[in-house]
Amino acid sequence: MEKSDKTPMYQYIINDIKRRIENGELQAHDPLPTQVELAKQFNTSEITSRRALADLVQEGYIYRIRGKGSFVKEEVAAPQRGAMRTIYLVYKNEAVASFNHPFFTEMFQGIREVCEDNGIRFFLWGLDETYKLPDDLNAGIVLLTSNHAFDIRHLTGWQEEKRRMVTVHFFYPHLGIPYVIVDNLTGGYLATHHLISLGHREIGMILPGESMMDINQEFSLRLQGYRLALSQHQIPFNQDLIAVLPGEDFADTGYRGFKALMSLEHPPTAVFGASDLKAIGAMTAAKEMGIRIPEDVSIMGYDDLAISEFTNPALSTVNQNTRKLGERAAEILLFGVKDEESGPLREEIIPTVIVRDSTAPLARDADA
Repeated sequence: MEKSDKTPMYQYIINDIKRRIENGELQAHDPLPTQVELAKQFNTSEITSRRALADLVQEGYIYRIRGKGSFVKEEVAAPQRGAMRTIYLVYKNEAVASFNHPFFTEMFQGIREVCEDNGIRFFLWGLDETYKLPDDLNAGIVLLTSNHAFDIRHLTGWQEEKRRMVTVHFFYPHLGIPYVIVDNLTGGYLATHHLISLGHREIGMILPGESMMDINQEFSLRLQGYRLALSQHQIPFNQDLIAVLPGEDFADTGYRGFKALMSLEHPPTAVFGASDLKAIGAMTAAKEMGIRIPEDVSIMGYDDLAISEFTNPALSTVNQNTRKLGERAAEILLFGVKDEESGPLREEIIPTVIVRDSTAPLARDADA
């Protein structure tokens, strides 16, 4: 293919890639050269090759996956009827102020970055009591639900409408809807394992709920991770060390839970608050009681709130990696929602332990 003197170089690259797609040289989901490789191949600048790839995304020929590259779309022509142009994060009964929590802000950022890479618009959509979704049947839906406040009967109707959905945070295996969640079981395991690795065996845990049988999905999984870590280290599970208190997931729960644990005949040497707010409440109670952190008791959180780095001492915690959760949810919507062999796509994002100053080796081990 000869280059016309009047053809801008970026358009020449676009035309060449289109030709290779249309004649079958490049197949659906084949990787394209990187912008660096294209710049070398066409003896041009990376700015030019980057523009060519961006325009091919806009025209519907290719898609991008952050950190992996650019790939040929199954729809190998210019945008067609039915192409996804918008993704909505759909929620119900969530206080908008709670979206300042890093779980949400990081997830939104992950979705937005994938959307920007692929020329897709991203918006929030709050459901009212009618559960009405956007009119655009081609829109992608990232569905954020609460398993106690969301009427799941609407999910079946949305499936019948062939809505393009993926759920995050909570999941519904019986419906076969693709989902991406944080692996809270592994998160609870890693937090508990960290404390065990420091020599602690009497480890308390503070959870919100009416009883051990009435804990929501995410906290129940963190508790399962706690129990699994104890089991793998041959530490007997002691239900007395689990403080389940009614109320919202606020610092007061941690405050009251810590005081209850410390009133036991054999109090724990470490406490795992199943969220940072509970851990911070526990720290407040410890200081009131004259209990030193971490010399007398180690305290572990979960969430990696911004404030956790600045508590005194700085709080050890678990980062849920929800930016990756958002990225994967958007990628599943844009690039495929079904694996022919194993059914709907599902992915669990592994959390990361953040070690700071609120946890330390068990004092009696240090004295031995």
